[in-house]
Amino acid sequence: MERVLGIGGYFMRAADPAALSTWYRDCLGLDADENGLWHQGAGPTVFAAFDSGTDYFGSRPQQTMLNFRVRDLDAMLAQLRAKGADVAEETQDMEGVGRSGWATDPEGNRVELWQPA
Repeated sequence: MERVLGIGGYFMRAADPAALSTWYRDCLGLDADENGLWHQGAGPTVFAAFDSGTDYFGSRPQQTMLNFRVRDLDAMLAQLRAKGADVAEETQDMEGVGRSGWATDPEGNRVELWQPA
């Protein structure tokens, strides 16, 4: 059986694509080139389906949520707050999985930040 090799891309609609790309670069350090190509660090990726009624993604119309691995969750959340980003106060610690926190990008998309265990 042929298998996928990994996530090849994540695509979002945006009212202002350039501004949204700038936010991801300036606030999260996502260094993508002019074509959106980004060479991410090696590490685990979670692929999980959630119940259709979940509130985990934030607003109900948001059907998917982008999750980024981070080395230091507290430092990343502090960096986002310092840049004026909308950051949730709560974090979640899941034994054996790691810690998560959330921010909302300028287009209203809730993004998860995950420090693996």
